[in-house]
Amino acid sequence: MSRIKKIYCAASFLFAALMITVVLALSCPSEAYAAPAEQQDAEEINSLNVTSTPGEGEKATSDNNNGIHIIYNNDEGNMSGSIKIFLMLTIITLAPSILIMLTSYTRIIIVLHFLRSALGTQTAPPNQVLIGLALFLTLFIMQPVFTQVNENAIKPLDAGEITQEEAFEAGMEPIREFMFGQTQRKDINMFCEIAQISYDPSADLDEIKADIPNSVLIPSFIISELRTAFIIGFLIYIPFIVIDMVVASVLMSMGMMMLPPTTISLPFKILLFILADGWNLVIKNLVQTFY
Repeated sequence: MSRIKKIYCAASFLFAALMITVVLALSCPSEAYAAPAEQQDAEEINSLNVTSTPGEGEKATSDNNNGIHIIYNNDEGNMSGSIKIFLMLTIITLAPSILIMLTSYTRIIIVLHFLRSALGTQTAPPNQVLIGLALFLTLFIMQPVFTQVNENAIKPLDAGEITQEEAFEAGMEPIREFMFGQTQRKDINMFCEIAQISYDPSADLDEIKADIPNSVLIPSFIISELRTAFIIGFLIYIPFIVIDMVVASVLMSMGMMMLPPTTISLPFKILLFILADGWNLVIKNLVQTFY
């Protein structure tokens, strides 16, 4: 056993020495060639500064600076790539909230949830399918609005024709028009009363749009969407409740009180939904509520 231990220790020592030698061999070339590479880069920069004019040398030096910077020229500025990436990540982080608050997503997802509950299918369709369907329906409904935002705000801002404040106002204008079309007047009146914003109550909604800020319009729009979605959900529930009542009455008349009515009514509700082409009716009428 002692001989085996000696052989094991010797092998371990040789392996450790071999690994140290390999690491040193790999690190030496990088150190050897690091200085010439840096020297070559310095020579190239010096040659550019010598051969170019002073203005061009300063421009080349500023172009080599990849830090965070914002350049303004009479309020017509340009942002560096780092700032654009930061703003893009911020928008992506807030995208779920923006999608829920300012688009048709709220009404669609609530109606689809009511539909699944009315059918009595616990996880069919699953949440991933309902969310995906709601997202694509939202993109379909909001496509004209997104097109106007792109044409009126994003493209001019990218071309440097307008400032960021002007781009925000131009981008919010089509979204405000969409929200005003789906918001009920009583919800706007409620939030204006809470915020103590005075306007002529007898005036038409088109005349007071400019007096209503986004802080009042957005919650009013969300409350209106919730109310409309619950009304649609109630209408969806009615035929399925009738089926449940009929099945429960038949089971009680037959003396099968221990049998759950939902077990028997589920196939009939699915059959009714299929025969009536329920998905076509629900999606078509749901989309048409926004037009």
